Amino acid sequence: MTSSGLLGIRLWTELDERHSTVVVPLGAIEQHGPHLPLDTDIRIATAVAEAAAPRFGGLIAPGLSYGASGEHEGFPGTISLGHDALTVLLLEYGRSACRWARRLLFVNGHGGNVRTLRAAVSKLRQEGRDVAWIACAAPDYDAHAGHAETSLLMHIAPLTVRTENLKPGNTTPVAQLMKTMVLGGVGAVSANGVLGDPMTASAAAGREMFESLTDDVVAAVQNWQPDVQGRLQ
Repeated sequence: MTSSGLLGIRLWTELDERHSTVVVPLGAIEQHGPHLPLDTDIRIATAVAEAAAPRFGGLIAPGLSYGASGEHEGFPGTISLGHDALTVLLLEYGRSACRWARRLLFVNGHGGNVRTLRAAVSKLRQEGRDVAWIACAAPDYDAHAGHAETSLLMHIAPLTVRTENLKPGNTTPVAQLMKTMVLGGVGAVSANGVLGDPMTASAAAGREMFESLTDDVVAAVQNWQPDVQGRLQ
């Protein structure tokens, strides 16, 4: 993307009219098995935002790297703000940005942030601010550090993937694991932190997923129809 789409390097005098759509990547710093980096979620969210925003004239803000990742705190490296702190962060971010930006979109790369996004974005919209969110995921993606995320990283940041460490995790559907995870976190159901099978991952699959995610974000922004919880459809 061109540097003109990056909010951080713009001048305030270039932003004195209320026509901008500000795009904010949101992720997490958390374990992603023995083969993916801790910043996997923000990498994916940022890459999708950077590919999508130029297609609708959006300004990409510096990403928010920390999220609500309590389910991963049994693994070293995870740093979680938790739901309450992240809610306040997103609320104050939205209130401040919407003083000058016409619209604000959070592009989310971490499933654990969804509860927080629903609460914060709904509140911002109730306050009259045009804020929405969208997820970098699809219904058929496996849950964590498996085929989907590993393929995406093989495409957007191949040097970060430790292919020599690829091993399957727990491939049981997440819905069947949820009760145990609520009580004991991901570590209670997967010793290596993986929910899925990264052994099937490929850069080609990742490219296809990435292009689909990017197209979905662009289409959703062009349609701009947030649901009752602020998620773009």
